[in-house]
Formats: sequence, structure tokens, C-alpha cells
Amino acid sequence: MSLLSIYNKWKKYISFFKLRFAMGLQYRTAAIAGIATQFVWGFMEIKVFYAFNTSDPDSFPMGFEQLASYIWMQQAFLALFMTWFMENEIFDSIMDGNICYELCRPIDIYNMWFARSVANRLSRALLRCAPILLVAFFLPEPYSMTLPPDVFTFILFIIAMILGMTVTAAMCMLVYMLSFFTVSPQGLRIIFSMTAEILQGIVIPIPFFPPGVQRIVELLPFASMENVPLRIYSGNISGGAAAKAMLMQMFWIIALIAAGKLIYRSASRKITVQGG
Repeated sequence: MSLLSIYNKWKKYISFFKLRFAMGLQYRTAAIAGIATQFVWGFMEIKVFYAFNTSDPDSFPMGFEQLASYIWMQQAFLALFMTWFMENEIFDSIMDGNICYELCRPIDIYNMWFARSVANRLSRALLRCAPILLVAFFLPEPYSMTLPPDVFTFILFIIAMILGMTVTAAMCMLVYMLSFFTVSPQGLRIIFSMTAEILQGIVIPIPFFPPGVQRIVELLPFASMENVPLRIYSGNISGGAAAKAMLMQMFWIIALIAAGKLIYRSASRKITVQGG
């Protein structure tokens, strides 16, 4: 298969990506409100962990500078990894039967929704990350974020962040696909979002989990979302541990996309809408 034929095959999905990305950049007012919220939330988190570190520094599993960088990067790129951010438009099309119009198009619905999901996340993160990072770098110590240890670590962080965003999108695609088999997707969304927030390190970074629980959690797909890139950036994991974590990210990307496509194929053969 030539490069031209590959491009032609994916051209329509690139177009969906561009359209959704441009649409996402229009929500500037929402981005400003989100930036304010994330500043407040990030500072509250850092203050709580600072009190914990001050009272019992020996039991603190991360350097405090590492933790501050972790939290500010988490807030800056929240849109890339938040699992509760899913498109109501997709759920509505499944529930009200409008999915039949999508099925008439000469496209793969999974690929189209995946492209839209990634574009939405990138556009929202792009609007919010710069102001948060700029202010976070100039905060007084120990609340400020720091640069990664070296250039190689920064490159690993960028690669791991792309992989983590892809894992997140693939996990959300599973929720969309499973919604074909439910009367309402709300329960599925709530259970998935709550589980993901805990196990990917949003509520508490994974290094703060008990050692036995941490080893199990790091094998799950949730740990391959924001946990890996943010810990690489902060210097909490490096070398062989970072390489192992990134290989786990690649594994989950392949596994989750394959599972999502299998579920979609099964669902597409059994779709019924009101009136036939």
C-alpha cells in the first residue's frame, strides 16, 4: 500500500479532526473560567500535600518539587486526560436513533469518533495550558513547578503524553461502544469516570498508594494515562522504569482500540431504532 493510498484512506478522518479542533478553539470564555478553576484547585492540592509533607516528611513518597510539578502539569493538561469529558452528541445519537444516519456514510464510525475525541482534547488543552504553566513557573518556592531534569526527559515526556492521551481516548471510546448495549449510558459514564479518576492518579498520585496496591494499579490501563507522562516530567520515574511504563502505554493503546473495534462490529450488526 503506497503512502498516497494510505493518505487517501485517512483523509476524511483528518478532515473530521480539523473541523472539531477548530470548533474547540472557539470556546474561549469557557477556557478562561476553566483556567481560574484549575488555578484554585491546583493550589489547594499543593497546600494539602505541603501540610502532609511538613507533618511527616519521611513517609512522603515523592520529592515536594516533583509533586508541585506533577500537580501543575496535571492542571495545565487536564483536558487531555479527563475521562468525564465525553461528547453528549455521540451518546444522544446512540440513544435517539440518529446513529442510523452515521451508518449510511462511507466511513468507519469508530475512527471518526476517535478523531473527534482527540481533536476536542487537544483544542481545549491548547487554550488552557499556556497561562497555567506561565504563572506556575513564577510562583514562589516550594509551590512553583520546575523544568524537567534534562532535554531527553522532556522528549520522553512529550512522547508519553501523546501516548497517554491516546490511551484516554481509547478508553472513552469503549464507553461509547458499550453504550450501544444499554438503555441509558449515564450509569456507565459515572462508574467509569469515578474509577478512572482514582486509578489514573488524579485524586491522589499513584506513588501515594500502598506499595502492593501501586504494583497492581500500574498494570491497569488507567495508570497509562496521565500518571506516566507527569511522573516522567517531574523526574519521579526515569531510565528503565520510564521505558517500561511507555511500553505498557503502547500495549494498552493496541488492546483498547482492538477491543473497541470488536465491540463496535458486534453492536453494528444488532442496531435497531424505533420504527425498525
